[in-house]
Amino acid sequence: MSQFIFNHIALSVKDVNAAVEFYQKVFQLKEIENTASDSKTRWLTFGKGIQLHLIPRPNAEIKINKAVHFAISTDDIDAFIVHLIDLQIDFSDWVDSPNKDYIRKDGVKQVYFKDIDGYWVEVNDSN
Repeated sequence: MSQFIFNHIALSVKDVNAAVEFYQKVFQLKEIENTASDSKTRWLTFGKGIQLHLIPRPNAEIKINKAVHFAISTDDIDAFIVHLIDLQIDFSDWVDSPNKDYIRKDGVKQVYFKDIDGYWVEVNDSN
């Protein structure tokens, strides 16, 4: 069987410029060239070949629930939680307790928050 490596996640967004600003502010992501097309889709990188593609769809209906999310791990979740508080971004645990983290059965600490289009993002301290 072939080996697979995660490459990117693509999100439809109402305002691509605002979405880029949000993800750069929250995760300090670097913008990279969209090498696939001349569209207004903008690409950001987490490093190590992992990318976030933000596709402008200003008139699309975006349906979202918490079970549909992407997760990012950090080596200092407590500092990241302080960062969210400083940015005045509300976060919660899985059951929507406001401004509360959650420690899973396997010991992983996590928080959830929404981006400006309502997509759920999980940040955890999983290795």
